[in-house]
Amino acid sequence: MNAMKRSNLTKLINMSCTIPTVSKLQLQRNNLFFIRENHIQYPNDTDLRDPPFSQLSDLETLAMPSQHRRLKSHLPRNFLKGLTNLSYFNARNMQLLHFHKDMFNYTPKLQTLDISSNDLKDLSPDLFFQIGNLKRLYISRTSLGSLDFLIDANLTNLEFLQATHNAYSVITMEVIKSLPALAYIDLEANSFTCDCDNVWFGQWAVNDPQTQVVAASNFECNYPKGLKGKKLLELDIRSCTVDIEFIYFITTTCSILLFMVVTFTYHFLRWQLAYTYYIFLALLFETKYKNKKAPNQYDAFISYNTHDEPWVIKELVPKLEEEQGFKLCLHHRDFEPGKPIIDNITDAIYGSRKTICVISRKYLESEWCSREIQVASFRLFDEQKDVLVLVFLEDIPTSQLSAYHRIRKLLKRQTYLSWPQAEEHPELFWVKLCKALKNREDINEDRLLLTVGDRP
Repeated sequence: MNAMKRSNLTKLINMSCTIPTVSKLQLQRNNLFFIRENHIQYPNDTDLRDPPFSQLSDLETLAMPSQHRRLKSHLPRNFLKGLTNLSYFNARNMQLLHFHKDMFNYTPKLQTLDISSNDLKDLSPDLFFQIGNLKRLYISRTSLGSLDFLIDANLTNLEFLQATHNAYSVITMEVIKSLPALAYIDLEANSFTCDCDNVWFGQWAVNDPQTQVVAASNFECNYPKGLKGKKLLELDIRSCTVDIEFIYFITTTCSILLFMVVTFTYHFLRWQLAYTYYIFLALLFETKYKNKKAPNQYDAFISYNTHDEPWVIKELVPKLEEEQGFKLCLHHRDFEPGKPIIDNITDAIYGSRKTICVISRKYLESEWCSREIQVASFRLFDEQKDVLVLVFLEDIPTSQLSAYHRIRKLLKRQTYLSWPQAEEHPELFWVKLCKALKNREDINEDRLLLTVGDRP
């Protein structure tokens, strides 16, 4: 072992010429700085032209603590160049401000690193990339505010960590998980925050079977102010934990209650809700169509199912268009090619003074017919005018009628014409229908009924 202690060394030269096979070198209580005349100083981490250990490849231990007790300094980035077998490096209390990220590129076998009592404040994960075999790390009294640099440092072999008297407030799960071989950790005298962020660390410190946490019961809170001095492990964590079973209970209960409410509503209030729904949608349609205030292009839009088209073409159109002169809007004839069907339907209904719904069982089963009578109902609620005329081609019991007919009954706006019951007086049927197409749209006018009251 070669040792130079209390020797007032003021100049560190290349030692390879005199001690090329040295295995241990201690440089304690010296003053290494440079003031131009004969003193050595490292004002920054710039490469040295002649690194002092470049030929000492057999050196395994290098200890140079307690340098620069009054002056701040750096170490050149290639200061350790040549120390390919170095396993122990002690730079404690050298008043260092910074380590270049390439500092340990030359020491791949380093296993113990002591850089305590330096004013580092921050360390880069890159600093440790070339020393993945490191097993013991001392970083106490370094003014570090976080251990997060360990997350990406790849220190999977680190077994011992001493990091006391720093400013750590939170120790995260990610930090601990990044050190899978950790067996001993000392974190005394740090500024812990007593909140939910540290709950995991407290539980881990007590329960982890692999890692010994030194004096965990003495960890004290420094923040918040009201908990200063309180033991970290005495923190009430009830407000930080999530009771999964309670959440399952609440979720299940709410689901059951929601199902009961929906079921009750469907059986007892569905028509009232549907009525409210149509009133709301009517307001939306009003913005798009009513404010246009454009003149009606047609006297009536004919809503029918293709199954009933023969009756419309042979009976309805000749009577209303050819004999009475009404202008009708028909799907096959007047819809604009290439335009979305729902837009064609909406434009046709709002572009006509009235909508005649030719209702049959096939009509009630048709999706598009349902949409047509739906839009016509929106307009009815919107304009508060009797713009909807229902023509029944078949006798259909009330129980089989669509929800739109039921809503119409709620409003008591009933204008029904029945073709089966007009067989004996067909001319009266057409008179009533023509009268319904006139401009008298006030809902208080006399009803044009051939079939009145509840249907069989």
